[in-house]
Amino acid sequence: MWAATLTNGPTELIDFVLPLWAGAAIGLRASEIGVLLAVEMALSVVVRPVAGVVADRWDRRSTAAAGALLYALSCAGYAVAQSAPVAYAAAAVGGAGGALLWVAVRAIVSERLAEDSAVFARLLSAQETGAWVAFVVGLSLIGPLGFGGLFWACSGACAIAAVCLLTAPRRPGYGGTGTGTDMGTAAAAAETGTKAEAGTRIGLRAVGKRLRPMLFAVVMTMAAEAAVGLLLLLHLQRGFGLEVVEVAWVFLPGAVAMSVAAGYLHRYVLRFGRRRVLVTASTASCAFAVSLAWAPTPHVIAGLWVLSGLAWAAVLPVQQAVIAEASAGQVGRGMGVYESACLVGALIGSLAAGVLYDGAHWWVACLVAAGMILAGAVVVPRAVRALGVPDVPVELGRA
Repeated sequence: MWAATLTNGPTELIDFVLPLWAGAAIGLRASEIGVLLAVEMALSVVVRPVAGVVADRWDRRSTAAAGALLYALSCAGYAVAQSAPVAYAAAAVGGAGGALLWVAVRAIVSERLAEDSAVFARLLSAQETGAWVAFVVGLSLIGPLGFGGLFWACSGACAIAAVCLLTAPRRPGYGGTGTGTDMGTAAAAAETGTKAEAGTRIGLRAVGKRLRPMLFAVVMTMAAEAAVGLLLLLHLQRGFGLEVVEVAWVFLPGAVAMSVAAGYLHRYVLRFGRRRVLVTASTASCAFAVSLAWAPTPHVIAGLWVLSGLAWAAVLPVQQAVIAEASAGQVGRGMGVYESACLVGALIGSLAAGVLYDGAHWWVACLVAAGMILAGAVVVPRAVRALGVPDVPVELGRA
């Protein structure tokens, strides 16, 4: 959890400032900035399934630590970059490092899923805490430190995260050595009558095929999330004329809400079941997108963004827990294809948001995004049912 906090903060902050740095510090044109962002995303998409195989075959904590160190190297590369080739190399290293890190971290977290069904909610809370703390500290210090100092600070945080991972205790029978069966998966397999399958080693393609209903739903929900986020950012910059730091303050309340609420919202999952919570959260997020079309001021938008943050705080841990339980003992592979689906959805959503913002009225763009979210309210619960995992999470202590 500490590693997730220490690495997600720099990740989110660098994603936010990277386009600004690339243009201001090394003079990249808009097309070159687009290539820079695409390099990192492309490497992440390609490496994530491979990272899943690595996380299942080798020690997961060492794999995650290697990812954190690569991301630290990427941040250091940005700090010293004076030309486009160095920046592109740093982006490629960061894409590969992020893939190893997050796939392995989620596989590690899944080791406790059968004992603590809220573990993915706590992971999200740790990530979002790192994000909003990094934004507050980083944007406050970017003036005196400059971009270079900010990148070095991010590199140091990722290096500390690698130490946390390398010194973390290993659980007997776990860690991706190929000798243990994931407990969360075993519980799900027992529930669905396929317990024998949970201990069977299966390939990456077989895992992807098994998870296909949920992966399609993940692409849809991530596309909607990315579209709404980019639409909001563009509207704050161009519609209200806010500066970069002012835009960040609008997004901050939603990040704080996600970090605080994820654990509390899991209580409703235990009480009402996953499918009902997914429908409710998606409906609330849809209401946010519709309200955004007529929000009169940035202060109102900041308040509405909290509603969206609460919705995603409920949805994302459920998605990750379902993927872990349905991965048939190959959680690393499952998380690898899940992470790739998230990135593909984010790419689709970003492209759609840009086209909508340039080619349609603001309120039309918001309603289209709301429609995407509402479709997710139908597709995602059905995907959970199709995978055959329990609607109410099963913990060993409560079974």
